[in-house]
Order: sequence, then structure tokens, then C-alpha cells
Amino acid sequence: MKYSLALAFLLSITALNSSLFAETTETKARCVYSGTDGNCVQPSLGSTQQLVITVFGQGVAPTVTASPAQAYALAKRAALADGYRQIAERIQGVHIEGYDSVKNMMLQRSNIRTSVDAMVRGTNVLDTTFKEGLCEVELEVVIAYSQLIN
Repeated sequence: MKYSLALAFLLSITALNSSLFAETTETKARCVYSGTDGNCVQPSLGSTQQLVITVFGQGVAPTVTASPAQAYALAKRAALADGYRQIAERIQGVHIEGYDSVKNMMLQRSNIRTSVDAMVRGTNVLDTTFKEGLCEVELEVVIAYSQLIN
């Protein structure tokens, strides 16, 4: 189950990367990722269009801090880092490495590592909430076709 989800996610990211730079005039819609609500998402970017990516980053305040202000600042920083990571994953993709160890036809150990390497610019903070030690930040980045060509 884990591997099929990881493979589906990897294929959707690959399709997203290839369709970001495609300038086609086809009217045929292609479903890249079907979310939990069942709606089809087609992230294509034409010469007059913009692609808007919105994510929610979350960060938890540490229990031992000098003041409530420090706890808020640290939780907000963690939430921003989580949001930037999510944006980078959606734009650049995720590198996945897997390793399984089998002995006597039984799985002994399974390791999966994910990583992302990207530069994120032009991100807007839309909303910040802090409740019960959890900070949630809504981030948005707008990608225009003209930004990719230059």
C-alpha cells in the first residue's frame, strides 16, 4: 500500500513537471491527480495563464521556551519551513529511495527516504493562525508562463 501510494505520487509529480512547461492548444483534459474530493486537477500552464499553488504549513511550539512570544516565533518558523517544503515538492518533485531487506522470505527491514531540492521564490503568506501550540501558515505562490521563459 505504501509503495503504491508513493508510486502514484511520484507519477503525478512527474506529470506535473512535464505539463508545467507544455504550451499546447489541445482542448483535451488530462487528469494528473484526483484528490480526495474526486475532482480532476490539470496543472497546465499556457502563455496567458497563471498557476496558483496554495499550501498549509504546520509547526508545533516547543514545550520549553523563555516566553510565549518565543514559542510563537519558533512555531511560525517551523510552519513556514513546512510550507516551503510542500511548495517545492509540488513544483520540483520528490526524490524517493527505498530499501528492503528480506531474510527467509520475510521482510526484515524496510527503509524509505524522501528528499527535495529546489529554490522557492515569490511566496506570499496569506494567513497565520496559532492555537494551543500549533501554528498554521497558508502560503501561496503564483507561477506565470512569462516567469518560466525569461
